[in-house]
Amino acid sequence: MKSLLVRLIGWSLFACGTAWAQEGPQLDLPRVNLTAGMHLIHAQVAATPQTRAVGLMFRQEMPANEGMLFVFEQPAGQCFWMKNTLLPLTAAFVADDGTVVNLADMKPQTLDSHCSDKPVRFVLEMHQGWFAKRGIKAGYRLSGPPFTK
Repeated sequence: MKSLLVRLIGWSLFACGTAWAQEGPQLDLPRVNLTAGMHLIHAQVAATPQTRAVGLMFRQEMPANEGMLFVFEQPAGQCFWMKNTLLPLTAAFVADDGTVVNLADMKPQTLDSHCSDKPVRFVLEMHQGWFAKRGIKAGYRLSGPPFTK
């Protein structure tokens, strides 16, 4: 538990420093198409420490079927917060094979921590309610190039 807390504090300090330097939303990220059954998701990919730290901060709008896929090098307990994030989001913590481990609704502009129930490499953020409206819950499997079969 102590090492997780140290990692979270260190990541939070890094994220804060990066966010302060960021003046607006990052818009020129690589993209990937994912599917959730018959639903298409257009996801921007945040795969570097800097792009992951900024994430969807400062966005005032986002298309309905667009989101952001956070990609980490190794599975780990992933925790997210919403500082400087203006849109209500739901985070899907996703295993390597595309299985949704757990979902967390996140309130804008808060420091509340939302964590994966087990180690994951992927986190997909979408508009809050996007997953619920489509019946997507823990155990549901997403498809797309990042996920192994």
